This record gives sequence, C-alpha cells and structure tokens, in this order.
Amino acid sequence: MPDRLNPEGLRYAQAVAETNSFSAAARAYGVTQPALSNGIAKLEERLGGKLFDRSPRGVTRTAFGTGILPLIERALAALDAVAAEARRLTEPGEQKIRMGLSPLIGSHLVARAFAKVCDLPDPRDLVLREANMQDLRACLLAGQLDIILIPAVAAMPRFEHRVVDVEPIVVVTPDSTQGTPLELEEAGKDQFILVPDTCGLTTFTAQLFQAHEMPLNTYPGEAAGYQVLEDWTKLGLGSAMVPRSKLTSPDVPHRPLVNEGREVQISFEAVWSADSPLAADLRRLADSLAAARG
Repeated sequence: MPDRLNPEGLRYAQAVAETNSFSAAARAYGVTQPALSNGIAKLEERLGGKLFDRSPRGVTRTAFGTGILPLIERALAALDAVAAEARRLTEPGEQKIRMGLSPLIGSHLVARAFAKVCDLPDPRDLVLREANMQDLRACLLAGQLDIILIPAVAAMPRFEHRVVDVEPIVVVTPDSTQGTPLELEEAGKDQFILVPDTCGLTTFTAQLFQAHEMPLNTYPGEAAGYQVLEDWTKLGLGSAMVPRSKLTSPDVPHRPLVNEGREVQISFEAVWSADSPLAADLRRLADSLAAARG
C-alpha cells in the first residue's frame, strides 16, 4: 500500500459517510458522481479494503470502513486545523472578506451584504467573485473564498449555513394573463425552457416538481442566460421560471407562481467554514443578512 493518500479521496469518503449517498456527496462537493466514485475507488485500493457497500436500499459502511472512517475524519480535521492556523499566522492583519456569489443572487442582496460588512466590529473590505456553483464550492473548500451566497439546493456537509434571503418565483410567459397568479399544478402543463445547471436555478426547478411528484416538461434546447429565457418565451418556445429579481424589467410578461394560493419562493443561504480565521465575523454577517431579509 503506498504511503501517500490523496486528501481529496479522503474528503470524498467522509462526505459519503456523512450523507450515506454517493450522489448527495457528489453534489455537496460540486463534482460528478463518477469522479467521486473513482476517487473513493482509488482510496480503497490504496487502503487495501472496501469502505462502503452499495445496494438498492442505500449506502452502508463495511466492517473495514467502520474502523477506518473515524481515523479519516480525525485526519481531515487535523489538516483543516493546520490550514486555518497557517492563515491566521500569515494574515493577521487581513481586512477583507472574500465572498462568492451564484449568478442567481440578486443585486439587492449584494447591496445588503456591502452595508452589513460596514457594520462589523472590525471594518473590512468586501471582495466579490461571481462563479458557478461548482467553482464556488471548490474555492470555499480550498480556502480561496471566505463565504459564499448560493441557492439552498444542495447540502455541504461540515460547513455553517444560514438562510439569508427568500425570493418569489415568477413564470415568464407570453400569454395575456400578466400578473395573474399561476398555480403550480397548472404550470406543470407548460413546457419550460431551462438554463445550464450551473447557477442552481435548474436544480431548484427540478426539485420543486419532484417534491410535488409532478413531471417537468422541458424544451429540448437550453438558454445561455436569463435574458435569453425571456427572448425565447416571446418566440413561444415555452415558459421560464426565475426569481423575480432576475426579470430584466417589471414589464416583462410574467405570473407569480403559487402552490395552493401560497407564494412559491427560492431560498438563498450563506455558507462558510467554522474553522475560518474570520468565522466570528462571517457568522455576524450571515446573521445580520438573515435578520434583514424581511
């Protein structure tokens, strides 16, 4: 057995142990399930034993895994502690918070974040980076970002979470019933145009329909962005589901989406590491954003 172990494979194994699911662990780390499975297979080869058994009933630890996984958890905790202490010692005067944003985050939440950073006990600069969900998760894991604001559509084990905003969902449609609430059951009869599953919107849409055991009828093509969604609905290619803040104009024909008369909303969360040298300020920031979301 080689002496060196790939920390990424160890983290994959820990995520599977925490979620009891290869697919959930892959979503949490922003990688494909085959990549995660391959990483764990290589780890098992190096360790000389199988960590998990997979069956139609789910994922269970093997006897070997039951003995090894606690050691993996302690090893990763030690590695994270080394990285956190190194950042603390090399950046004692750090005056900035590096925040990652999903493209789905509205400008109103970004403006609120700037205001709340100014209210922290120690004044700091807010440095923003917009990227897709996979890159944001990877940068947070690598310590290249301090906190990320993303749709609450996938678990990230071992990180702190706080819902900081909720937004109404609207359905962009070219029909003449502008402004009239659209029941989810009725919306299920429409064909929906989707965007690439990088910002979290397509995941949210699929989860919404799945939660209500409804089929999601989709247009066979794919739009590049929210403006294209609006343009294509005008062509009659289908409807589109977006947070209200992503409408390019209030005049864009749209209908509020409701479920049994109640507004359908998408939640956005702040995610950060409790081991971050800025953890206290990040928690204050997330709490203040949550308190102001009304």
